[in-house]
Amino acid sequence: MLNITRGPDSTNCQGLSRRTAIKAGFLGLSGLGLSDLLRLRAQAAAERNNRSVILLWLDGGPSQLETYNPKPEASSDYRGPWDAIATNVPGMFISEILPLHAQHADKMVFVRSVHHDNGDHFAGAHWMLTGKFGSTSVNLPQKFPSVGSYVAKARGANRPGVPAYVGLPAAQSVYLYPGYQGAAYLGASYNPFDVNREQAYLPANYTTAITPPKCLENFANTAPGQTVARVDLLSKLDQLERKVDQSGRIEALDRYQQEAVSMILGGRAREAFDMSKEDPRFADRYGRGPWGHYTLMARRLVEAGVSFVTVDMPHWDDHSNIKEGHGYKLGPVDMAVSALLDDLSQRGMINDVLVLVMGEFGRTPKINNGQPGIPIPGRDHWGSAISVLMAGAVRGGQIVGATNSKAEHPIDRPLKPADILATVYRFMGIDQTLAFQDHAGRPIPILDEGKPIEGVLV
Repeated sequence: MLNITRGPDSTNCQGLSRRTAIKAGFLGLSGLGLSDLLRLRAQAAAERNNRSVILLWLDGGPSQLETYNPKPEASSDYRGPWDAIATNVPGMFISEILPLHAQHADKMVFVRSVHHDNGDHFAGAHWMLTGKFGSTSVNLPQKFPSVGSYVAKARGANRPGVPAYVGLPAAQSVYLYPGYQGAAYLGASYNPFDVNREQAYLPANYTTAITPPKCLENFANTAPGQTVARVDLLSKLDQLERKVDQSGRIEALDRYQQEAVSMILGGRAREAFDMSKEDPRFADRYGRGPWGHYTLMARRLVEAGVSFVTVDMPHWDDHSNIKEGHGYKLGPVDMAVSALLDDLSQRGMINDVLVLVMGEFGRTPKINNGQPGIPIPGRDHWGSAISVLMAGAVRGGQIVGATNSKAEHPIDRPLKPADILATVYRFMGIDQTLAFQDHAGRPIPILDEGKPIEGVLV
């Protein structure tokens, strides 16, 4: 038996192949044969371009006023605790708590006019991550595939030996795994490769030591020669009939086996996930907390050939105490984004990586009086004015759209989540009208609406 994995029935660093994809091969459900190995070799021969996406997902909903759309002229009950600060682009201002962002504004596009007009965490997260209204708080299951899953399906990894789509430390949204970062009807093989679900949903001030990905142990404990011998044995199972089911489970098992063997034989994934390779002094620039740690890992992964990486930065639902609640989180985001852009520039990757920073919605423009038991002013849910940062492979130094004087709603160039994702798909060379069958066999296009934002991409 080709014993590549350990752990739960999931695609992650703790178990690469749904616990026992190889066992399923012996049952005739899936087998990794000569044709599969030839596909791996063909992938190695056909090197992809290096375009990739890093999504910093601010789960819970960050305030537009405290980040990328400050209103310094508004009254104090709207303006909030911080002033605006000038950036390195004349006439452009952002929140003063993001001084490192301000030094990189020439590499950034601040999209200030996104809206979906929904204050439901689940509806908002699904909408921002898929480009479509679907799931809600009373109907949680994911309805449509995420942007990362579509990239994995339509494009795959840039190089063999790494997953196409990775969640750091584990892709999630609103406490759901993989939540609306998942593949839905595309099939489980296009779910994100989760690195560490045992230490996940980590706050910015998390101080416990971050454990290395368990897949490093799996890679180290499986000798390449042993792997090849076992794969050769499994190839003989190709003569068995393989019945395809509606769930796509067989396809998923097939892909898991291909990816697992490719990772072990190639070693590229092992290198990318191994953070001990980084100079500790350099890691300090990203920040020593989990958000900086995983943003640095994201850079390592896209450099190794991963096409889409999500970095989880949760806990933005500050209904009370907006100053302290957002304050301790914005510093680590500021450091991580700044270091990432510096790093991409120094490595000559800046035009190949699109960086997104966003959450499921914004916050109410008018500050409230806090929650019961926590009577400290905060902000509630607000889907009518959402700010999104695009950086890296963009024509920086731009502001797209505008809201009114209190950041309540767009007054110039209103955009929907689908417009943001259409821009991502254009960058990745994916046709947004491409259709895939849902569970009922109906062809569903990647996006039903939305156009790429013109003049943004390099």
